[in-house]
Amino acid sequence: MKLATLCYVQRNGRTLMIHRVKKANDMHEGKWNGLGGKLEPGETPEECAVREIREESGLRVKDVSLRGFLTFPAFSNDEDWYVFVFTAADFEGTLIDSPEGNLQWIEDDRLFDLPLWEGDRYFLQWMAEGRFFSGKFVYRDSRLVHHEVIFHR
Repeated sequence: MKLATLCYVQRNGRTLMIHRVKKANDMHEGKWNGLGGKLEPGETPEECAVREIREESGLRVKDVSLRGFLTFPAFSNDEDWYVFVFTAADFEGTLIDSPEGNLQWIEDDRLFDLPLWEGDRYFLQWMAEGRFFSGKFVYRDSRLVHHEVIFHR
């Protein structure tokens, strides 16, 4: 089981996305993603999100907002992934040359034009609607075969 974070840094109608094209054997190769990664021992999801944003982008966020939870059964090497999804709008710093991929500010109305994981289109829409969610996405051979969601108040 893997615990991870996924964070969307947002400002002025744009979202910071990373085009995963730099790492060899990257399961996300060619996709556009938010920032994030695996929790380290003793780290809270919020601490992980802040750290991962700094490591991947150079930005120092002051606060993250929990938007939902995602479950990906047997997503990679038959391991389940549990992901805490955050947004961040209050930050400072300058973008770095990320080791994970190419960073770019994308207009929010263009996000769905990017090559995203199929399931991302669902939860990005839920976030745009201001809904707090717990979603489950089942992929087989990198294709979405099933999803379900529970919305919370």
